[in-house]
Amino acid sequence: MKKENLILLADAYKYAHHKFYYPGTTHIYSYLESRGGMFNETVFFGLQYFLKEYLQGPAFNQVDLDEADEFLKQVFGRDDVFDCSKFQYILDKYNGHLPVRIKAVAEGSSVPIGNVLMTIENTDPECYWLTNFLETLLMQVWYPCTVATLSHEVKKTVTQYYEETATPEAFGGIGFVLNDFGFRGVSSVESAKIGGAAHLLSFAGSDNLAGSGMAITYYHAEKVYGLSIPATEHSICTLLGQEGELEVFKHVLRSFPTGVIACVSDSYNIFRACSEYWGEDLKQEILKRDGTLVIRPDSGDPVMTLLEIFNILFDKFGFVTNARGYKVLPPQVRVIQGDGVNYTEIGVIYKALKENGISAENLVLGMGGALLQKVDRDTQKFALKCSSAVIDGKEVAVEKSPAEMDASGNISTSFKKSKGGRLKLVKTAEGYKTIQHDEQPELADQLQTVFENGHIIKDFTFEQLIDTLQHQ
Repeated sequence: MKKENLILLADAYKYAHHKFYYPGTTHIYSYLESRGGMFNETVFFGLQYFLKEYLQGPAFNQVDLDEADEFLKQVFGRDDVFDCSKFQYILDKYNGHLPVRIKAVAEGSSVPIGNVLMTIENTDPECYWLTNFLETLLMQVWYPCTVATLSHEVKKTVTQYYEETATPEAFGGIGFVLNDFGFRGVSSVESAKIGGAAHLLSFAGSDNLAGSGMAITYYHAEKVYGLSIPATEHSICTLLGQEGELEVFKHVLRSFPTGVIACVSDSYNIFRACSEYWGEDLKQEILKRDGTLVIRPDSGDPVMTLLEIFNILFDKFGFVTNARGYKVLPPQVRVIQGDGVNYTEIGVIYKALKENGISAENLVLGMGGALLQKVDRDTQKFALKCSSAVIDGKEVAVEKSPAEMDASGNISTSFKKSKGGRLKLVKTAEGYKTIQHDEQPELADQLQTVFENGHIIKDFTFEQLIDTLQHQ
């Protein structure tokens, strides 16, 4: 199957920039940062995928160049915008290997907003235009970074409530609290791959097989990290109609007499299902199982529905009060909430459980569109900007500092103000800090060269990323 034509993977306005750069420009140095947004830190992940999939080795060939030349003449309706000689130079001199150097913080790092995460610069003075030509493609790293950040922040919330309401022996299950249900809700298989892998840095629960495959293919994962269980859907539980729901539930239990299984139970009346079918008719069969039945509601207000379900299940199956004073169902019964789950709602749900004396360990979550699709570049306000250039042999700091007017007519400096100069990311006693490259030489630059002149220089494993994220 034909790979994407790299020459066409840019915003159309980029193709005129080789002319717009001021005469004498030979070097462009740009940086990527997360300028702010929903969370105070951003997990850096996914660059290696884009490097391997699109940039390494000969990134394009003569066929690609010829195709792009014809295509772009039609785009602009003129032949003086796209200059195929620029790419022909790279093809002839470097056999299509891109003369750029990319440095980045170690993938899996969680870095406070407002810091440099990656830099890119041309290594051949003839290719000054190439640095920011690659912005369109490389900027897409915002997506895996944002999903990884979101998943990591959910884990912080879950951990907080586990620490407050669960006992230490329950902590082994945290990795399965948030399950990726997002494959069907994303815009593409590629999104499922890179978003799914981003989630796996923090959680093991996933129905998104593409994410595990991506971790193996692009990050040398030693195993499948996304794990799942047998679970029903409504097409199964409604086959015999409302009067046959109990019979279906019996069949579900007997199809997998051991291990963890999940059953959607809101097809008709979730409260009747919990009180009569699961809590009476099938109670003894459930309690005798070597495994856990996970009951899934899938409609209604999450908090009110869950509180009522837990009241019913505690009444029917009993509970123990753990060392922290919170109720815990028998190990054969748990609940999964997969409807209406997002970052904010997760905190609301676990807070409500705590206020009602219910341990967090009773509940796991499924998150679909809100995990993989309801994010955008502004969730963490990603930007890639030029901060240094060489013009007529002289290096100059480059930055922008827009003035903006608020609704009251007050003028101030925009948050879009960029950094100037060549940058270095260092670690101090206070954490990460971005400084000029020649400042504090005693502090090592946390930006490592990961790509240079068409070659992957640093190749991370998925295990390294997980370790980095867990031990910061």
